Amino acid sequence: MIASQKWKSDLEAWSIPQEIIDQAPESPWIHPPVLFQIPQLIDLNPSHQKAFDALPEGGSILDIGCGGGIAAFAMGSKAALVIGVDHQSEMLDMFTDNANQRNIDSKVYEGFWPVVEQNVEVADVAVAHHVVYNVQEIVPFINAMSSHARKRVVLEMPQHHPLSNLSEAWKYFWKLDRPENPTPQDLMNVLGEMGINAHLHLWDGKLRQERNMDDAVRFTRIRLCLPESREPEVRQFLENHPLSEIRPLATIWWDI
Repeated sequence: MIASQKWKSDLEAWSIPQEIIDQAPESPWIHPPVLFQIPQLIDLNPSHQKAFDALPEGGSILDIGCGGGIAAFAMGSKAALVIGVDHQSEMLDMFTDNANQRNIDSKVYEGFWPVVEQNVEVADVAVAHHVVYNVQEIVPFINAMSSHARKRVVLEMPQHHPLSNLSEAWKYFWKLDRPENPTPQDLMNVLGEMGINAHLHLWDGKLRQERNMDDAVRFTRIRLCLPESREPEVRQFLENHPLSEIRPLATIWWDI
């Protein structure tokens, strides 16, 4: 499949050169905790709405790469069962706690999707938010999502790779040019080759980012594989290159 091969090669191009990884004082693969904290009341964005519309009253929702579970808990009391899959146990603990606080039944499964799919039950709706850019082997991932949804699959993804907001910084600190692909349209091409009649909606959301400048400097410095001594330079760069509060997003969905 040409489109899936392009998807894989485009994602491979985002790897950090080994010579940079080798001298990094800490692993750059970290995520600010703010990305996984969820509010008590969750506004329905376009991705949430597509899942909500297909979810029967008292239905079940499967959240792949669930984190704290914002995609699942946006369904409110309409979901009687929320199922979370994540490879990090601390995320599953957070997911379970959030379910308990809302008096919603939950099940969690630790591991990577689709490796753990045989252990996971089918739900009415399956969702995966901000996950697909981490999935090079996209076809089995999608097939497993479709086989675990009775009514609809909903994906949410940025219109540009989530690391693209650091592209200028990689150029500045390392003289390293970063890629631009893949895009949501590339994923639509994969789905088309798979025979899936998917729909694409582009929209603008709010960028969830670290508000504390000291924490933002630290996280950025680590992601750029820089030593702690470079933090003053990272701070100056961030002050001179403030992130937009708007994040272009995409919702892709298809019915089963």
